[in-house]
Amino acid sequence: MERPAWAPRGIDISVPSVSRMYDFYLGGSHNFEVDREAARKAMEFMPGLPKIMQANRAFMRRAVRYAVSQGITQFLDIGSGIPTFGNVHEVAQAADPEARVAYVDHDPVAVAHSRAVLDGNDRAVIAAADLRRPREIVKNPEISGLLDLDRPVALLLVAVLHFIEESDDPQSAVAELREALAPGSLVVLTHASYEGIPLSREEAGGTVEVYQSIRNPLVMRSRDEIAGFFEGYEMVEPGLVSMPHWRPDAPVVAEHEDPFAFSGFAGVGRKA
Repeated sequence: MERPAWAPRGIDISVPSVSRMYDFYLGGSHNFEVDREAARKAMEFMPGLPKIMQANRAFMRRAVRYAVSQGITQFLDIGSGIPTFGNVHEVAQAADPEARVAYVDHDPVAVAHSRAVLDGNDRAVIAAADLRRPREIVKNPEISGLLDLDRPVALLLVAVLHFIEESDDPQSAVAELREALAPGSLVVLTHASYEGIPLSREEAGGTVEVYQSIRNPLVMRSRDEIAGFFEGYEMVEPGLVSMPHWRPDAPVVAEHEDPFAFSGFAGVGRKA
């Protein structure tokens, strides 16, 4: 397999990557055939995966604009993935040119491509780090050099927690990040769930098995389990809801929407 110029040396391009599969779902070009093959297998069971990812990105953009409207101009996006149109820094800096954005990902392709995209932007950085080691994130010099954690920050955990297994204690990681944030900070979160998917649990389980087979388990949590990640935060209205229902730009008419867009949950919480 020929290695494209944008692929960092040292990564195994014969193994599917969650972030590159996500890029494929969104119509991006920074993915390999092995990623596309795995994504197509997942879509055989859940054909609406691209629509779910589009709804996820649309929610993220609305949440970023909401944060800026609340006076928050610092963003920490963990599990940021491969940059696509409408990234956090583009949305935030369009709303407030002074906004600062720190991206975090452990995928070398995501980190390398983010560095290229952010070249020349002195108010945005990318750091190679892992959500499972939150202390390394808050102590990372690239992040601490850009963000002032003594002031409110919007912490984005968008489509990342469902790739953290219970054995890695995601609740503790989220709690440790919360404790590092100043009062008034926000957490912006989306998470996959069997609830809301217009398929039987058995049908949707086929997609889960695809991710299991590529050693990136997809953990489908219940609404109550997802709500637990907001411990220590006050939920922003309308609470924990499907992605299209969180402060939509226009009224949501269910019969006009792809039913897959309502899969999983999204919410924003404010630290008192």
